[in-house]
Amino acid sequence: MAIRDAKPEDAAAACEVARRSIIELCAADHGGDPEIVARWLANKTPENMGAWIARPDASLLVAAEDGAILAVGMVSDAGEILLNYVSPSARFRGISRALLKALEARARERGAAIATLESTQTARRFYLSNGYVETGAATMKFGMRSGYRMSKALA
Repeated sequence: MAIRDAKPEDAAAACEVARRSIIELCAADHGGDPEIVARWLANKTPENMGAWIARPDASLLVAAEDGAILAVGMVSDAGEILLNYVSPSARFRGISRALLKALEARARERGAAIATLESTQTARRFYLSNGYVETGAATMKFGMRSGYRMSKALA
């Protein structure tokens, strides 16, 4: 498995990973409610993924193995982790942790001293176990109580 910068031709596969991760792995957040799922997926399109790949102020990384994208993540130059999704078929293989470390390293390279993110209920324990601390009360997002603001020093 290798983690690398996403290329424009990765947009469709990266989008599919994000969409499957939300649908199949985040039931604790969306509870199977089709309206919540639709709102959450609304911006997860190949076109938007392509635009995110091209952003000059952020890095979109993918974890790939044998030509298949297993995870996708994005971090802004300011250190905000904007995406971090793993394919259901690759869950519990350490790929999410490796991708998170790569996102943090990229933020550090770009001058960020702190990584911030908004976690789902599904990923909350994952981030806590990786050194993140909660920095505020949970907020509503996409019609679900699932926005856990967190941060971590990158020094």
